[in-house]
Amino acid sequence: MNRTITALPVLAAVLLLSAVPAQAAAPEPVRALKATLVPGHGVHFTEVATWSNGLDTLQTDTAQGVLQFSKKGVAGYDVRSTTWDDEKYRAVSVGDTAYYSGAIYQLPKGKTWFATGGGALPTIYGQILNPVELTTLSALLKKGTKAGNKITGKITFTDLAKVSQWFSRSVLTDWDDDTEISYTLTLNSAGLVSKLSSSYRAKDVTEDFAEFEGGIIAVDTRYSGWGSKVSVKAPDPKGVTYKLPE
Repeated sequence: MNRTITALPVLAAVLLLSAVPAQAAAPEPVRALKATLVPGHGVHFTEVATWSNGLDTLQTDTAQGVLQFSKKGVAGYDVRSTTWDDEKYRAVSVGDTAYYSGAIYQLPKGKTWFATGGGALPTIYGQILNPVELTTLSALLKKGTKAGNKITGKITFTDLAKVSQWFSRSVLTDWDDDTEISYTLTLNSAGLVSKLSSSYRAKDVTEDFAEFEGGIIAVDTRYSGWGSKVSVKAPDPKGVTYKLPE
C-alpha cells in the first residue's frame, strides 16, 4: 500500500507534464517574410527620425506610409512625411520611377510632382534598412546577435549595398563606404519585423549634404498590417515634371 501511495504523486506529475502542449518553435524570419510577399499586398509603417551632433538631439522628420510587395521585396511605396518645421511632403515609387511632391521642392508652375529614379530610400531621414527585402533581412540576421525576439548588430554601407536595392539606388552610396550602421530588429510572434531602429554617423558626405557631416542620423520604424491589401499608383502624368528649375 505504501508503495502505491508513494507512486501516485510521481504518476500525477508525469501525466501533468505530458498534458502541457509543446511550445512551438519561433518562426524563421526569412521564411515568414517570403510567405508574406504576395503582389498586391504590403505592410504599413510609421517612423520618427532624429539628428544629433553627439550632444543635442533634434527630431527631424516623422513619416507614415505603405510598402507594396513584389515576390522578392518592394514593388512600390507611398510615404507621407512632415519635417521638424511642419513642412509636409510625399514620395511615391512605382517600378523604376519615384515621384516627389510638397513645398520643399521648387516645382515649375502647373506641376505638382517631380519624377526621378525609383525603388530606393525616399529621403535621407527615411529608414536606411528595409526588412521587406529578403536579401537585406537575411544579411541583418546573419550579422546580428539574437536575444529573445530582438536581433542587434552592425552592417557597413559596403555590405548593405551588396544586398539592398533600397540602399544601393540611393545617394548614400556616395558617402563613406566604411560607415557603420547599428541596428536592432524586433520580431513579432509570426517572425515578422514589428520594429526596426537604426543609426549611423555621416562621414565623407557629398557636397550637396555638407551640413550632415559628423551628425548621427537615427530612425525608429514600426511595422503593422503585414500582408494587408495595398495599392500604390503613380500620379497623373499631367502634373509630373522630370526637371526642376535651376
